[in-house]
Amino acid sequence: MKVVKFGGTSLGSAERMQNIANIINDGEKKIVVLSAYSGATNDLVNIADALYQNDKSKADLLISHFLQTGIDYVSNLFPSGEYRTQAEEIIQSSVNQIQSFTLDLFTPFEEKSILAQGELISTSLFHLYLQSIGIKSVFLPALNFMRIDREREPDNFYIQQNLERELAQHKEDNLFITQGFICRNAFGEIDNLRRGGSDYTASLIGAAIQAETIEIWTDIDGMHNNDPRFIANTKPIEQLSFHEAAELAYFGAKILHPSSIVPARNKNIPVLLKNTLQPKAKGTKISQESNQKGIKAIAAKDNITVINIQSDRMLLAYGFLKKIFEIFEVYKTPIDMITTSEVAVSVTIDDTTFVDDIVADLHKFGSVTVTKNTSIICVVGSLSQSSKGYAGKVMQSLSEIPIQMISYGASANNISLLVEAKYKQKALEQLHKSLFTTQE
Repeated sequence: MKVVKFGGTSLGSAERMQNIANIINDGEKKIVVLSAYSGATNDLVNIADALYQNDKSKADLLISHFLQTGIDYVSNLFPSGEYRTQAEEIIQSSVNQIQSFTLDLFTPFEEKSILAQGELISTSLFHLYLQSIGIKSVFLPALNFMRIDREREPDNFYIQQNLERELAQHKEDNLFITQGFICRNAFGEIDNLRRGGSDYTASLIGAAIQAETIEIWTDIDGMHNNDPRFIANTKPIEQLSFHEAAELAYFGAKILHPSSIVPARNKNIPVLLKNTLQPKAKGTKISQESNQKGIKAIAAKDNITVINIQSDRMLLAYGFLKKIFEIFEVYKTPIDMITTSEVAVSVTIDDTTFVDDIVADLHKFGSVTVTKNTSIICVVGSLSQSSKGYAGKVMQSLSEIPIQMISYGASANNISLLVEAKYKQKALEQLHKSLFTTQE
């Protein structure tokens, strides 16, 4: 059995939803994971924000807009007839659910119930559309088997046991439709996976059923060797290892969230990144193997903050770094890069929620400076340290750009460099020209 996931842009119009039906209708057994159709989640977030502000008139206007957008979507999917009536009832039912929250004090639980409506609508409409064109499918509610624990991590045993129970009721069926992103928490309340969203759902389901493959369908043909939003003439990468893909995803490749790779890697399930607009394109295959040595891709991560701690207490001391890292652990703030000297340590973070508290605690150990508006440039590939020339070629490419930090050697798959944000575009261009253009 396969798991195939389609994101919001792949569902952005009735025509695209119809295209998805053509893609999945190949007779193979699969679970289809859907996001909310494009724009729906943003609308729902705006509604929730208005309710938090107790601005009910604004909320009513936003809800009316959400209803009309849904009706317009339905009218293109079902021009007329019984199925259109049923589809409009699906939209109206979700709107009624949202409106029920406008009468009482708004809570985070109610917010998550509202956000879930996007995925619930898209899957219900798709299931109904398949019925209308004679394709048999089973509606598989994610809230029946997707759950996170008290630490907000996936409850893998629960997911596997309950998903197997759901599937066992439909042994003769080949096509199952479920929601990405949404789940229940340890208290049985509607919640969501946050990190990785629907991609993460697809990977967790794939791991739970030991899927043949996990396919992630978007509107781009796989991971590219540079960011196509900033660089012209990028090319898709045919094959990446799990570690290479994780580095690219973590350091800026938007096509896939890094959390989504872990469940597949743990169960050694290949992940395919495919393009709904060009279904026959090869896309990118992610697996244990890497098909070639050397540099494969470049990515950039923005909004990076640098924290530098300088202290003579580090000199010839042990345990100092442990105390530093414990502060970041207390505030559950991950570190991206780290460099050290005898009397200083610099780290980078992208989550600045608790940066003021972190800096206040770090002052106990020495002087602290904070630098904002920086970017991490990440060069990824199979970069064995026994091979010569990779680091030198990267540095030579950036000879005219001030580099603030360098990380190389901890991983055989990446070279990371920190630059001021204003140099990001130039850095990507120079690296692309040096590492890829000259090879063509």
